[in-house]
Amino acid sequence: MATATLIEPVQVAPPKSKKVAQAPRRPVINPWVVALTVTLATFMELLDTSIANVSLPYIAGGLGRSYDEVTWILTTYLVANAVVLPMSAWLSRVFGRKTYYMACVALFTITSFFCGIAPTLGIMLLSRVLQGIGGGGLAPVEQAILVDAFPPAKRASAFALYTVAIVTAPAIGPVLGGWITDNYNWRWVFFINIPVGLLSLFLTNRFVHDPPAYAEERKTVRGPAVNGKPGKLRVDGIGIALVGLGSAALEVLLDRGQIDDWFGSRFIITMFVIGISCLTAAVFWELHVPDPIIDFRLLKVRNFALANFFYFVFGFGLFASTTMIPQLLQSLYGYRAIDAGLVLGPGALVITFLAPVGAQLVQRGIVKPRILLFGAVMIVGMSFLHYSHFNLDTDYKHYALARALQGLGYGFFFVPLSVIAYSQLSPAQNNKASSLTNFFRNWGGSFGIAFITTMSERRQNFHQERVGSNIAASNGALQQNIHQTAAYLQSHGMSAADAVTAAYGRVYDQLHAQTQLLAFMDCFHIIGVITLIAAPLVLLTKSFKAPAKAPEGH
Repeated sequence: MATATLIEPVQVAPPKSKKVAQAPRRPVINPWVVALTVTLATFMELLDTSIANVSLPYIAGGLGRSYDEVTWILTTYLVANAVVLPMSAWLSRVFGRKTYYMACVALFTITSFFCGIAPTLGIMLLSRVLQGIGGGGLAPVEQAILVDAFPPAKRASAFALYTVAIVTAPAIGPVLGGWITDNYNWRWVFFINIPVGLLSLFLTNRFVHDPPAYAEERKTVRGPAVNGKPGKLRVDGIGIALVGLGSAALEVLLDRGQIDDWFGSRFIITMFVIGISCLTAAVFWELHVPDPIIDFRLLKVRNFALANFFYFVFGFGLFASTTMIPQLLQSLYGYRAIDAGLVLGPGALVITFLAPVGAQLVQRGIVKPRILLFGAVMIVGMSFLHYSHFNLDTDYKHYALARALQGLGYGFFFVPLSVIAYSQLSPAQNNKASSLTNFFRNWGGSFGIAFITTMSERRQNFHQERVGSNIAASNGALQQNIHQTAAYLQSHGMSAADAVTAAYGRVYDQLHAQTQLLAFMDCFHIIGVITLIAAPLVLLTKSFKAPAKAPEGH
């Protein structure tokens, strides 16, 4: 009996204390809800990279400044964006991915308001710098969240959604910006971000959470624990300074190069020296510190390195063409900004429908990612060559169909590329990898825009000199054209002297239009050739085992 009494009190205690200590479990959230939530703010940010372009003349008038001065509205945003983007992985590990993402959305939203009410150019530029800092962290963190939210077998579908956002947003920007400016006021180009940002903050707070394994990764930014307390935060100050200064200088160089006559300007030469020196030193430094801001060591992984090369190619072609096509249509065909933007619509529509198809082809193992990517790169390259055969009689239908062909390639481009990029990386490397992939995509876009801005002007000068030198003033066909035009103008009340002057002016306008078209066609041809030359490099990627099919439930 004594033994029984001794045992009895201990029977219930252990399970009771265990039950009390058990932590409440967080409800499982469908990854698609997470994907749509984070894509919302990223779409808004990418839209902002191009939405203000068509509004610059109106902004210049509203702020009482010259057009050249207000172009800094674009430059300051891109510079701040370029500086923050490569550091976003480290910043999200310091503050927590969700906290950092929400801080970026909040900063972007608040500064959009200040851009909208800015009474002077100085306040506008300061607001744009802060807006670029907030926007720079959104795309990389979203990509990292998508990679962690979806199992490897379903990751391709998440990348399809991301593709739609990063491809359609820059294309929609000029159309939406033109429509808002024509029908309301240029300030609404910035105010439109506010409701989207508030909605994104609400949804992110409710549905997005850092994965449990991410807590372990965050510990890597701190030194070893002392007396049970977390170690001191490791801050790679030299790396931050080198990457920030180098990225800012290089972005200014690319954005202002053509305006300031490239290396004919001391300012541009200074930016070049600072940019190249700092970024070269940054690569060397980051390879030798234990916790770098940018982990360039990931580029030792073959698939990841090749994928980043194609992220650059992707950004180069996409942003160059998205900038060039509206400019071409408005300057040579007389399209309004909205009409020129609508030419980009079919391409965006094709991508929206085909990106999920590409995801299913990869997920179900029907087509290997590298084969699908190779075909996509070839189609994109051929679409650029197709553009290069257009003339001044080409109508809307042909431009829209050419853009749809380009969309066919881009629809199957990004999904297999992203799958290849993460194929040889461990989950702990996903966060750092997302910064690098967006770093290369962003620089591809910047180089693409700088390329077409410079090349189109220089090729036009080349063609104008070459064509003009072959048209002698005594040329019979030229003189006949001048006389016929002058006679027509005289018959409509113009004096003889004015009619001849106007006739020569008309011939010059025709020459200018033809040479400008030739310059744009040269740009399309060069980008197409570069893309096709790059295509075989896809086949150098290592084969990898496709992830097993995930279970149907989430």
